Amino acid sequence: MAGILIIAHAPFATALRDCISHIYGGLPARIGVIDVSPDCDPAQVVAFANSEIARLKEENGALVLTDMFGATPANIAGRLATVPDVRVLCGVNLPMLVRAVCYRATPLDTLADKALAGATKGIHAIGPATPAPAAPPAASGDCLPALPPTAASGDCVSALPPDADLTHKAGSAGL
Repeated sequence: MAGILIIAHAPFATALRDCISHIYGGLPARIGVIDVSPDCDPAQVVAFANSEIARLKEENGALVLTDMFGATPANIAGRLATVPDVRVLCGVNLPMLVRAVCYRATPLDTLADKALAGATKGIHAIGPATPAPAAPPAASGDCLPALPPTAASGDCVSALPPDADLTHKAGSAGL
């Protein structure tokens, strides 16, 4: 299984890790985070990132996910791209990370391709004319379920209050 290191503006990396822990009911092994603060010393963070890669790397390598191309976290992550068996992807979002966790047992190049596909396939416009998403193929058993098989539907609590009004308001741009 490939290790995964998330390097992003603070507190985004930790927030993504916490989301994965929530989705999977616990944190999968070999997922590390580096939250880059505005006052960090990039040279020190690069050294720490190299030690994290050494700690997280598995037999099929490690995947580094970073937030925004050209920013300090991505520049730090880019320094890891020359390490053997390490791939670096920019533009991390939650669908990309979920896909990366699901496919981390695949070869590193396949993992990188699947993570990139997850990032783009996870972006949709939602509105009154949006068609329902297509159901996944019935035989796609290569990804772990989001909830344990013993979870009941009541185990998931809505983040919205029961009286939340989700109707589109005329003239509003959305969230």
